[in-house]
Amino acid sequence: MVAPTVGEVLRRGRLRGGLRLLGPGFVAAVAYVDPGNVATNVTAGARHGYLLLWVVVAANLMAVVVQHLSSKLGLVTGESLPQLCRARYPVALNRLLWVQAELVAIATDLAEFVGAALAIHLLTGAPLLVGAVATGAASFGLLALPDAGYRRFERAVSAALAVILVGFGVGLVVVDVVPGDLVDGLVPRPLGGDALLLAVGIVGATVMPHVVYLHSALMTDRFRSVRAEELRTLLRYTRIDVLLAMLTAGAVNVAMLVFAAAAFSGTATPIAGLEDAHRATGLVLGSAAAAGFALALLASGLSSSSVGTLAGQVVMAGFIGRRIPLVLRRAVTMAPALACLAAGLDPTDLLIVSQVVLSFGIPFALVPLVRLTASRRLMGEFANNRSLTAFASLIAIVVVGMNVLLLASQAGLV
Repeated sequence: MVAPTVGEVLRRGRLRGGLRLLGPGFVAAVAYVDPGNVATNVTAGARHGYLLLWVVVAANLMAVVVQHLSSKLGLVTGESLPQLCRARYPVALNRLLWVQAELVAIATDLAEFVGAALAIHLLTGAPLLVGAVATGAASFGLLALPDAGYRRFERAVSAALAVILVGFGVGLVVVDVVPGDLVDGLVPRPLGGDALLLAVGIVGATVMPHVVYLHSALMTDRFRSVRAEELRTLLRYTRIDVLLAMLTAGAVNVAMLVFAAAAFSGTATPIAGLEDAHRATGLVLGSAAAAGFALALLASGLSSSSVGTLAGQVVMAGFIGRRIPLVLRRAVTMAPALACLAAGLDPTDLLIVSQVVLSFGIPFALVPLVRLTASRRLMGEFANNRSLTAFASLIAIVVVGMNVLLLASQAGLV
């Protein structure tokens, strides 16, 4: 399918043409509401009420900045972040970045498969392993959509995002949210123990490193023959795309935690995981709300699993210049999830741990991203200004600091 020019798109009219310029941000946003987000947000709300609401909001604000930089890098240079790293960094460093990115991809796929398998189990009663196999089959179908044109894929994942938003948003209508508690949860405060672990998981689930790589790649071939004046137009629409997509994802994440805090926090029956949350939703709010919970989790797992596989392909092609068929990659990355489920490991614990792993991968993507987007030699007039570079660098410092604090906490040093 031949990519259109920017002029051809804009000649369709201001509204229709403008909408055609949007899309990649919503593909990235789907990964920001994957089953890992569901597990960390719902568990945080159920165990700690509104305590970690400020972490969810802060993580989503970080995501806006990071995804803006990623999309700008791909659009201005015509290359993905991994490709630019391979061209500019030593071979040994690139291989290190590739290996850690593949480990991050495994953790991502684990969360997405386990989440979708759990959703199928909640909806049908099927064993988790059967649900995981069904998830793999469905994701193969979604992966065929990019071959028919990225617009179809963007529409499919945007529809999934809408299902997730409705599924978790409806619950807020029927629970009793206390405004004072909500405002109190927005106040940052020191964290430790289980709350710190969940906070790191929330950051990992939100500022996802594999989507940083993918978003830059999604921007490289959507249009052909982009002239300088058209690039400014595309950058303006890209900022809108990222802002709308990340705010939507942020609203879903906030809805998850607030729903769990209002419905489950302080109840006589503790909520140990997503299965307990689903069961309690049915008891407190009715079967329709429980079905909406499970459907939203299923849409989250299916859509984000396909996005994760595309990200894995971008990582391999960029860092080491090799490709394998998407179907083969999907089959290989299914293996860890199937093994964990076959071993009978708790699905919610798997989801939370996988997101903590993602948090440790964020600096490996974010540091090169900030350095490259700040380079005037590479980005020209579109290079970051000093304030943006400083703010993005602060994000990297905060993430590293949280990771170090978690390690020290787990080691009993703090």
